[in-house]
Amino acid sequence: MRFFGLKSCDTCRKARKALETAGYAPDVVDVRADGLSDEDIEAIVAAFGDQAINRASTTWRGLSDEQKEQDAASLLRAHPTLMKRPVIVTDAGMTIGWKADVQQRYLGS
Repeated sequence: MRFFGLKSCDTCRKARKALETAGYAPDVVDVRADGLSDEDIEAIVAAFGDQAINRASTTWRGLSDEQKEQDAASLLRAHPTLMKRPVIVTDAGMTIGWKADVQQRYLGS
């Protein structure tokens, strides 16, 4: 399991703690400290498209209108912290966010 997030993100901390408590040992990638590889960006954009971008973030609000019109892959290359978090990758697929449906998938009921 690979876990893409931010160490400073409350949602990422909650998700990681819950996964570890459930017995998972995620390989954590901090997108600010570690960045995102081109392969990871392409996979995330292929799976989620524009939904991979967190338009509620401080980073998004600081972008110019021209920057906001770039495609998702270009935005993530320039600003990896724009990624909606966490992105969790397993052999069974990829999820984004930490809403009830994602929690159900990894933690059960």
